[in-house]
Amino acid sequence: MVSSASPPVVRFAPSPTGLLHVGNIRAALFNWLFAKQRGGTFILRLDDTDRARSRVEFEQGIERDLGWLGLDWDRKEKQSDRLAHYDSARDQLIAAGRLYPCYETPEELEFKRKRLLAQGRPPVYDRAALKLSDDDRRRFEGEGRRPHWRFKLVAEEVRWDDLVRGAQHVDEASQSDPVLVRADGTYLYSFTSVVDDIAFAVTHVIRGEDHVTNTGAQIQMFEALGAVVPVFAHLPLLVDAAGGGLSKRTGSLSIADLRERGIEALAISALLARLGTADAVEPVASLETLVASMDFTRVGRASARFSEDELAQLSARTLHMLPYATVKERLAEIASDLGEAFWLAIRGNLSTLGDAKAWAMVVTGPVAPVLEDPAFLAEAGGLLPADPWDETSWKAWTSAVTAATGRKGRQLFHPLRLALTAQEKGPEMAKLLPLIGRARVEARLGGRTA
Repeated sequence: MVSSASPPVVRFAPSPTGLLHVGNIRAALFNWLFAKQRGGTFILRLDDTDRARSRVEFEQGIERDLGWLGLDWDRKEKQSDRLAHYDSARDQLIAAGRLYPCYETPEELEFKRKRLLAQGRPPVYDRAALKLSDDDRRRFEGEGRRPHWRFKLVAEEVRWDDLVRGAQHVDEASQSDPVLVRADGTYLYSFTSVVDDIAFAVTHVIRGEDHVTNTGAQIQMFEALGAVVPVFAHLPLLVDAAGGGLSKRTGSLSIADLRERGIEALAISALLARLGTADAVEPVASLETLVASMDFTRVGRASARFSEDELAQLSARTLHMLPYATVKERLAEIASDLGEAFWLAIRGNLSTLGDAKAWAMVVTGPVAPVLEDPAFLAEAGGLLPADPWDETSWKAWTSAVTAATGRKGRQLFHPLRLALTAQEKGPEMAKLLPLIGRARVEARLGGRTA
């Protein structure tokens, strides 16, 4: 195993065959946080050897999603550029007697599997291909069969110390020799992943627990190729609120869809970093906060329940604490940058940043006022304080109106808010009033759109 003292090299290895979703991003996030915390290297490796399903637009989407989340990479690699390296590793394993050709058809393998299950035995490959003679192989190839290639496992118990799951072991004597090369010559992920991890000197493999069963065989591959075995960390999988699995192609949980719905990037990271850990899920001011607190020993073993409602609430709470400098450019993009005072006035009332547009309209107009009591509003208009206005002007004005009319509480504030904002509720009027300005306030109190 690698030394845990040296700066780590980690990788996030998505396949550009669909949209990134919260499950993918959780693995990416933990890799990125771990690398940043320890001054390491974060590699984006696109596993794009599936020629039929890999697309450029999905590759671009992966980079866009990671960039939006702030998960920058130090190095980018594509498996499609590395086929010669896999060929070389394949030949090395063949020469060592660890990779052998098999000629069974899918139908023949399925028949063997069903027969073993019917006998109450585990469906482990019987290594019949190792008994084939040269004449047998020539006959099969003369029939047009092309071999798939299996990795010959050593019948031993493979052990490793998992950063999340603790001491782990897999009895490889009870496992089928895994197929590494398909009959068409293409390679399976479990093989190319190991070859790349060796080539890029990956020190820590951080991924979902659905890969645990692959780990024993992959450790033997590292050893068969003469490489140092990395440290493993297998994260519990996310489940939905009902405890069901999250589909990788559930559009509503794709990062692209969450972005379109106005969910804050920082909220996604805060939720995924803390979900299923001993730490409270709460808004954070920056990714650096998550970097400082990342600790595999605080990750639980149970599946973590992901709730869209919890994410939406956390997103709103995150928005409420963001400083003006952080959102200034985003406000400008939706024509709603009215300055820091405006942002501080409205942020606590936003569910998404897009809601700021409606409040910008309240401030700048035009707003058609809602007149609950025109006579009262006309009287209140005559008591408006002189310019300049600040946050004390609202209290001074409403105190004067109370003194003149005897109104207070809802009877005082509700008709004023409706007339000035056309909304039942919203930001503090003490902060909004000076932003709206005396001319618009006077016009709206008089029933004019302004």
